[in-house]
Amino acid sequence: MKKNKLWLLFTLFAVLALVLAACGGDAGDGADNEADTNTTTEQPDNDAAEHDDGDDHADTEEEMAFEPTSVAASDCDYGGKIKSIEAVDEFTVVFNMCKPDPAFLAKAAFTPFGIQPAEWIAETGGTGELLEKPIGTGAYMVEEWVRGDSIIYTRFDDYWGTPAIAETAVLRWNQEGAARLLELQAGSVDQITNVSPDDFQAVIDDPDLQLLPYANPNVLYLAMTNTFAPFDDVRVRQAIAMGIDRQRIVDNFYPDGSSVPDYFTPCSIPNGCVGDPWYDFDPDAANALLDEVFGAGERFSTTIFYRDVFRTYLPEPGLVAVEFQTQLMENLGIEVDIEVMESGAFIAESTAGNLDGFYMLGWGADYPHVTNFLDFHFGRTNPQFGDVFPDIYEPLEEASTIADPAEAEPLYVQANNAIRELVPMVPIAHGSAAHAARADLKGVQQRPFGADYFYLLDNGTDTVVYMQNNEPISLYCADETDGESLRPCQQVVETLLDYALDSGETVPALATACTGNDDSTVWTCTLREGVLFHDGSKLDANDVVASWAAGIDAANPYHAGNTGAYEYFSYLWDGLMNAEE
Repeated sequence: MKKNKLWLLFTLFAVLALVLAACGGDAGDGADNEADTNTTTEQPDNDAAEHDDGDDHADTEEEMAFEPTSVAASDCDYGGKIKSIEAVDEFTVVFNMCKPDPAFLAKAAFTPFGIQPAEWIAETGGTGELLEKPIGTGAYMVEEWVRGDSIIYTRFDDYWGTPAIAETAVLRWNQEGAARLLELQAGSVDQITNVSPDDFQAVIDDPDLQLLPYANPNVLYLAMTNTFAPFDDVRVRQAIAMGIDRQRIVDNFYPDGSSVPDYFTPCSIPNGCVGDPWYDFDPDAANALLDEVFGAGERFSTTIFYRDVFRTYLPEPGLVAVEFQTQLMENLGIEVDIEVMESGAFIAESTAGNLDGFYMLGWGADYPHVTNFLDFHFGRTNPQFGDVFPDIYEPLEEASTIADPAEAEPLYVQANNAIRELVPMVPIAHGSAAHAARADLKGVQQRPFGADYFYLLDNGTDTVVYMQNNEPISLYCADETDGESLRPCQQVVETLLDYALDSGETVPALATACTGNDDSTVWTCTLREGVLFHDGSKLDANDVVASWAAGIDAANPYHAGNTGAYEYFSYLWDGLMNAEE
């Protein structure tokens, strides 16, 4: 796409030169003057006129063709972290921050911040076909999304990195853990996600299979929205915190290695477990609080919502929902109906704070920093739990600007203690989990952060088949938060940085490096040269600006997406720039 534009520009200059020569004009002077004033976007190259070699002239034309773009907030009063994103030259992008962000590298490697061609974003208007068929730089490109059945990928032969081993990759899905395992045992798929806890031993005992434990930090929580009565009374929320036997849930429904949380954030994340631990199970104290609110023996009825999707943090959704229903009645006298919702609707309604009742939701780590757990859920712009709490988000905002974990620890103590006191939700479990694969499948991964890469899988044939828990909501992951959407996106669309396969360390991807200044307020990313998109166009800094601008800039004409919420852009960067008040 861009290559064709450059060729057309070069051809027009050549024709102009011939016309000028035929008319007696000085084509040499004209060409030299044009090169002299437009060689770069910064300072003119006064030596350009001395280059009369054809190749040098072509290179100059390419430099002339690049016109850097940028996106910026009017000022930093909007409260967010990003002030501007600028394409300095063809392969340099600068992120100017309103406030320090030492977690920038970890965030920039996350799938929603993937890069697509600026032209494709503009052509689709930021929605429509963009949701179905992303154009990325990854090892695979989307051939077809067969709704309700599968996504078919084909190998991208011009991939800049290690080429995909299998020519074709197929992503399928099934909500039932037992059904996924049957497909694996039958040999119709090569790898499955999230083996049911009851099936761990069956996989271990089968010589044709391999169990793949992984240690992605996660949490299941029982949430309440405080804009709905009676959850607007902190005493009710505290009673719920003390009235659930969380150990019973973990013992009955989770595999070995799972645990009852003392904090919302798993302890493997620095500063995740500081401050006072969570409430002990104490139904007597819980009922005393409820008696204060409703009167002795008087209680309320409500609903518990969930989606029937297997998750590491929630391996048995239906059974756990019934367990909550049982405990709430037996321990606290609260009558609860159960309502199962479609996955996409559940995510949209719960994260918007629209569910009047309890709901079961959870979180798996996207990047190795405490901000991923706390800032996303308890930030000032997140309506999920109803009215937000300054006692929580103010110390979080200050802590997020401090690079040294020891220096930030007192602020995380303050935030964790406020979460315990105000009880926006009740942390229930840190789940242990495992995937499974055919024993002869090579290239399997056990990544703590990021999804499995299909291009590394080798079953000895031209087609590899991977099965996950549910169908994606869309394939435009700038505007998705669902893991079943992020996994298929990650095969196609790449980010500036990536997470190492065996750790949470960031490594180069589309950027060879992103370097911060001393106080983490300016981040300069140098792009890898010669990278091609699946449509044949070349990656440049304007593509980075356009991809980020569609998400972070609420006034951008392509800020459409699937829901238009762009939750990760909003939460992880403390808000969208240029949003209407």
